[in-house]
Amino acid sequence: MNPRRRLLFVSSRYLFPTDSGGKIRTVNILRGMKGGAFEITLASPLPAHVRPGDAADVGSVCDRFVGWPEAARGALFRWARMRHLVSALPVAVATDGSKLGRRAIAREIEQSPDIIVVDFPHAAVLAPPPYPCSSVMFTHNVEAEIFGRHVEVARNPLKRAIWSNQANKMERYERELLPRYTSVVAVADRDREYFQRMYGVGNVSTIPTGVDLDYFTFREGAALEDREGGTVVFTGSMDWMANVDGVEYFMDAVWPAVSRVRRGARCVIVGRSPPRGLIESARARQLNWEFTGFVDDVRPFVHNAHVYIIPLRVGGGTRIKVYEAMAMGCPVVSTRIGVEGLPVENDRHFLEADSAEDMAAAVLSLLDDRERSTRLSLQARKYVEENMSARRASQVFEQICLRALQPENAARASGTTRELPGTIL
Repeated sequence: MNPRRRLLFVSSRYLFPTDSGGKIRTVNILRGMKGGAFEITLASPLPAHVRPGDAADVGSVCDRFVGWPEAARGALFRWARMRHLVSALPVAVATDGSKLGRRAIAREIEQSPDIIVVDFPHAAVLAPPPYPCSSVMFTHNVEAEIFGRHVEVARNPLKRAIWSNQANKMERYERELLPRYTSVVAVADRDREYFQRMYGVGNVSTIPTGVDLDYFTFREGAALEDREGGTVVFTGSMDWMANVDGVEYFMDAVWPAVSRVRRGARCVIVGRSPPRGLIESARARQLNWEFTGFVDDVRPFVHNAHVYIIPLRVGGGTRIKVYEAMAMGCPVVSTRIGVEGLPVENDRHFLEADSAEDMAAAVLSLLDDRERSTRLSLQARKYVEENMSARRASQVFEQICLRALQPENAARASGTTRELPGTIL
């Protein structure tokens, strides 16, 4: 029997609670790999205050955990991080730098793991290549593409200039970083093609987007007897600017048309840290909106809703929330960007709507036509069951790591010892 190989998994985020799409995807992958071909050491920041049950959660995804004190992020964090605008690195990357983290990971690398997996390009500031072993970069998006889309939708000239600056820095960072890994993992074929076409990275593999079907159980749509009512729901971290932009767009451009027809309709935004300005805007306009903030479990909110919306105008990678909503039986209305990279069909698994008028019409159609809503929900659940299990995604990821260990692949990357621009020491 071959001994299990040792895998060091580096994350710049503590993975619990799983309150963002990236965390959910990472946890599902690690949980599926636990007990398999690799003995997994997870290295990440450790918050000062952990929740009851965190030890069990961490133990479910790794054999060993290595942490360092997580930097406090107070009320002024969003402004304090702006000092990194002068860095050669993008602000989002520079913010994740930690001397304590680099030292902790350096000690682990001295123990000679067989392979290192870095979760998101941002985390490379904690363990910059080259490495003395095989390596895998786990990308969840094309980060430069997301930044570029922020440039496209920004209305304020100063914000547009800042996003343009950051997009250029992120493109340079990704272009110089990704080729230095034995293998790069993408979450969508379009991301893989982008890395190959724009960055010249040849060693890219795609994993499917998986969802835990036992956890996200199907339930037929909530009853809707009130012809004036209906509940629309969105789930997502509300400290992520792409989500904030999408919810603002839905509030300003889409909701007026919905509420004119259905005066009792309500919208529920489920996710941590909603901006105060957004909450106050809804209150000032007396909108029938609720912002829940962080919740331990999104399922009751989705099960009790009649339509699930994804009004994103900015984004990349794939949205796990799409498959979670489909698995739970809530019909989905989304922009093209909201389902980008996912092999789902309009009017079969979801309704696509890229203009405000089309999105309002799609939401109203699902509230009005419950037969159509049920048909969409059943077809979407069947598709997710047949194609998108979390276990399958973990198996593909494990095979990518095993291939990276093969001698002909292990020799491919880390061909230079040059530091990345602006790397935090």
